[in-house]
Amino acid sequence: MLAGKKGLIVGIANDKSIAYGCARIFNREGAELAITYLNDKAEKHVRPLAEGLGAPIISPLDVQNEDQMDRLFDRIADQWGKLDFVLHSIAFAPGDDLHGRVIDCSRDGFLTAMDISCHSFQRLAKRAEPLMIDGGALLTVTYMGSERVIDHYGVMGPVKAALESATRYMAAELGPKNIQVHAISPGPLLTRAASGIAEFNTLMNTAQSRSPGRRLVTIDEIGELAAFLASDRSRGITGDVIHVDGGYNIMG
Repeated sequence: MLAGKKGLIVGIANDKSIAYGCARIFNREGAELAITYLNDKAEKHVRPLAEGLGAPIISPLDVQNEDQMDRLFDRIADQWGKLDFVLHSIAFAPGDDLHGRVIDCSRDGFLTAMDISCHSFQRLAKRAEPLMIDGGALLTVTYMGSERVIDHYGVMGPVKAALESATRYMAAELGPKNIQVHAISPGPLLTRAASGIAEFNTLMNTAQSRSPGRRLVTIDEIGELAAFLASDRSRGITGDVIHVDGGYNIMG
């Protein structure tokens, strides 16, 4: 499904990461991958996974570091000359702001959460656009807390709502270049990012008990959707928030 395609994966922290599940399916479907890690501490967890997928580009990327982002895309341009898809699967809010009320969130905390979790997707897209010479796909990861109030999700709810809105506007702007933009909305999974949310085990138990199949989705199932969206088979879809949560979102 992805034979001959080149993709950038941002957001692998370990083998439980949604981004890793997606990368594994991208690789299975024939894509060649560039994989990033946050910093030296993260590298020891990410590099073995990237090497296991045969990634020819393994690079540090702190999305708040513009020079580092420029170097990454320069390397992709030099080595590949094109880019077919990008997966953005990162989110962050400072702990004090994440665990408090939305109205108590500090200005700096809100701006940090928006910058890393939302605006970084736009910055990646801006750099990817000229490399998507044959069109392409930009994928990001959101959550149902953007649509309704989820206990303990806090400031990430408004931030993910902004991310979904950005997805729609980016889809409209990039559509004439045959670039699709998608927001994938998985059900709750115990990832490193999710572990920072208070009472997350309760959230997972609720999702499992209320979803039609009475189970949680897996990172591989999320990857199957992501691979379809990154492929030419999904060219009629853009700008949508696509749930992959076992139907939990329909249960009210």
